[in-house]
Amino acid sequence: MLSELKREFLKLLGEDLEFRYAVIGFIGLDEILKRLEKHDEKFNELLGRLDRHEQLFIEIFKRLDRHEEIFTDILRRLDRNEAELVKLREDMIEGFRRHEEILAMHTQEITKLREDMTAGFRRHDEEIVKLREDMVEGFKRHDEELTKLRQDMVEGFKRHDEILMMHAQEIARLREDMMEGFRRYDEELARIRSDMLEGFKRHDEEIAKLRQDMIEGFKRHDEILAMHAREIAELRHDFRDMLSVVKRMEVRLSRVERTLKKVTLDIEEEAREVLRSRLKEMGYEVDLDLLRLPMVEIDIYGVSRDLCVIGEATIRLGVRSLDRFIGKVEMLEKLYPDKLKPKKVILVYTCLATDEAVRKAREKGIWILKALGDITPFTILES
Repeated sequence: MLSELKREFLKLLGEDLEFRYAVIGFIGLDEILKRLEKHDEKFNELLGRLDRHEQLFIEIFKRLDRHEEIFTDILRRLDRNEAELVKLREDMIEGFRRHEEILAMHTQEITKLREDMTAGFRRHDEEIVKLREDMVEGFKRHDEELTKLRQDMVEGFKRHDEILMMHAQEIARLREDMMEGFRRYDEELARIRSDMLEGFKRHDEEIAKLRQDMIEGFKRHDEILAMHAREIAELRHDFRDMLSVVKRMEVRLSRVERTLKKVTLDIEEEAREVLRSRLKEMGYEVDLDLLRLPMVEIDIYGVSRDLCVIGEATIRLGVRSLDRFIGKVEMLEKLYPDKLKPKKVILVYTCLATDEAVRKAREKGIWILKALGDITPFTILES
């Protein structure tokens, strides 16, 4: 309970500005911080003006960088087009080479067929009448194959011609795009030159004003720094007093943490004893103990045949602590499925549970109980 109160107090100090000022006012530092905030506002105003002028310079340099990127992109596109033309020429040469190899193969095949046919005539002169019909049919198939081969070759040359025409048209379009890009680039350079001259003029005027404001600001800043030096000396003395108070508070908090740790261990042991008794009444003999695995630690864990019990013991159960426990269960299911059974009971033993945590536990089928009875009903979940 004290640990939760400590976390809430530190959270309010970090997030709630009014609460932080109230604590500071209680220890007598609010007036000093207010005066420091006023000086910071004046100094930040000067820094803001300097940042705005710096942004003007950055914007001009960014515009120059964008135009340089555009010109670089045009050069890259020209390089890609040139590489594409080289690759196209290589592919065309490779295609012709493959066609020549195929024609050579066909010539060899025809020669081989002619030799086989002549050898067949020599071997089967006595059966020439019987084989004449087969030979005529073979010639017919051969002529059809040659006709098909000729058509495929003509179609291939036709496709090559179409691809070459498409590439010629693409090159013409690229040339037109390149000329249009050069024209736009020249117009943009003219506009940049005009804007740059106008910007330099405004910048010179602004620098003159900035120099005057800076001199005046430095004068005020020197006065403020002298005043801050005096106030910091006073704050240093007050801070030493505050450190002694903080050290005493740390000693007391250390004692509280030790007490909370002992209470947490006691409630875990109490939870295991109560759960053993309750489960035994329901007909389940389960040996419950702490399960400590790499990346996962479960306060209450036990198995009995096809039933697995997974639980958490806590003094106060809120939504965040319930979500943390659900995350542990999901991590156990993901990393150590061998520790689970087809049926499982997920539970939380607590002294006090918030209404929102109880509603969420009912939705998830989580059994919440305390020493005197159940807060949510006992539920067996099946995988």
